[in-house]
Amino acid sequence: MTKKTVDPLERVENELKKCVKCGACRANCPAFTAFQREPAVARGKVALAQHIMKGDIALDDGTYVAMSKCLLCGSCVEKCPNQVPTDEIVIAAREALAKRRGLTTFHKAVGQVIKTRKLMNLGAFAASILGPVFFRKVPATSGLRLRFPVPFLGNSRHIPQIAKKSFIASHPEVIQGEPGKPRIVFFVGCMTNFVYTGIGEATLKLFKHLGCTIIIPKNQQCCGLPGMSGGDLDTVRELAEQNLAALEAHQADYVMTACATCGGALHKLYPLVIGKRNPELKERLKALADKTVDASVLLKKLGLNPEETGGNAELNITYHDPCHLRTAGITKEPRALLKGTPGLNLVEMEGADRCCGLGGTFNVYHYDSSLKINAGKTAAIQATGADAVVTGCPGCIMQLSDGLKQAGDKTRVVHTVELLAGQIKP
Repeated sequence: MTKKTVDPLERVENELKKCVKCGACRANCPAFTAFQREPAVARGKVALAQHIMKGDIALDDGTYVAMSKCLLCGSCVEKCPNQVPTDEIVIAAREALAKRRGLTTFHKAVGQVIKTRKLMNLGAFAASILGPVFFRKVPATSGLRLRFPVPFLGNSRHIPQIAKKSFIASHPEVIQGEPGKPRIVFFVGCMTNFVYTGIGEATLKLFKHLGCTIIIPKNQQCCGLPGMSGGDLDTVRELAEQNLAALEAHQADYVMTACATCGGALHKLYPLVIGKRNPELKERLKALADKTVDASVLLKKLGLNPEETGGNAELNITYHDPCHLRTAGITKEPRALLKGTPGLNLVEMEGADRCCGLGGTFNVYHYDSSLKINAGKTAAIQATGADAVVTGCPGCIMQLSDGLKQAGDKTRVVHTVELLAGQIKP
């Protein structure tokens, strides 16, 4: 018997009815701040999704662009009096559009790369060699830039250097710890694996310090979030099932992430996009979600003593809440670790919990608006006078760094684990 294909929007039909169009979301939506247009806000997205479902609206480029103007930051969900899950609605609407119109050329390419580890490794290696040529040595006015109409090349954005060797390839699969100490599976994530390998090294240093056994599965894949941004949920499901098998294969007390986005995928997105369609995987996904923990939470739980990580450095710092940690309720643990570390003086910035404007491929398609959102964050950081801004998401690190450099500011941007590991006394 042929399995009936369910329209993605049918899965959120009841959720669509919850929106009473009160407009409370407008005050909390960073996208609305940037665009100042109704389609950019949650209320507009819900109305648009309802019309897409009814089939009484043209599925043209305008519809696609309007639905792309969402960072999936969850701010509207947190503040909605009717608890409308706009993030779930937008994900479903993007999938529906992709199925009816097809994926964009860019997102087809993204899907092929993120689900093919060999291709990703090859691309990263090539980028590590060619990146400095195109991004640092070629002047902004050079005609070479005009010949490469790729989103990242056509503007003045600052791109981090790709590592010459990936983090996963640099370490054995199992790093044995002390007997009786926790066994931790480390879900590394693409940004840590290929770009910010120092985050991975710092994570290892901290958990080795605690005596833990650390397992780095060689067959782990991208979490799939880049595919979700363009509605390619089939790729997300494929990757999710591969990661589920890879992470289940090792007996461990915890599955740990040092990337807010990857943690959000394992905690929320996987049960959402797979569990509801594949009941046979529901319990396994729940078990994975229950075992998954952010590095800052696990460090606090396992009793990392901030006194032990107190080096000689005296540093004024401020902290930015990544959206995927904020919406998971993870705000106190990283601050507690930072505040308790001798030599670190935490100065809270205004709007620490506001989105930085990255939003996955939102930053690609709407770079100017992304930078406009980021400008508010840059100003807030500068107002603290901090020497460094700390956060728990590699994507936020890239975005915050870009914004500060665009403003001519040299404030450091570091991951929580990097700062803590750097303070460990020898």
